[in-house]
Amino acid sequence: QVQLVESGGGLVQDGGSLRLACAASRSISSFNAMGWYRQAPGKQRELVARIFTGGEPDVAGSVKGRFTISRDNAKNTVFLQMNSLKPEDTGVYYCYTNPRASEVYWGQGTQVTVSS
Repeated sequence: QVQLVESGGGLVQDGGSLRLACAASRSISSFNAMGWYRQAPGKQRELVARIFTGGEPDVAGSVKGRFTISRDNAKNTVFLQMNSLKPEDTGVYYCYTNPRASEVYWGQGTQVTVSS
């Protein structure tokens, strides 16, 4: 079992920045991947960014160049730095991890609201 605790969401103006953090309850150094999905009202959950065991990032086209994902294995934490935020980035951001291909765990979600 892995518990994930997100932090860093909030309200920000168009063009602003936020940094999300996701802390895991145990070591993440060997985890397949960790990352973030988001869900806007009335829309499906979509992948925002993920980072693999070796540190390779995978970032969605809609946020590429604005969002950066990173991990700190010593703190069992993954970060999502979000710059140049737009109103369409509004939604609930969920941290996830799949330590192995057959396992997936989710955080409780954190609200990000970008006002125009």
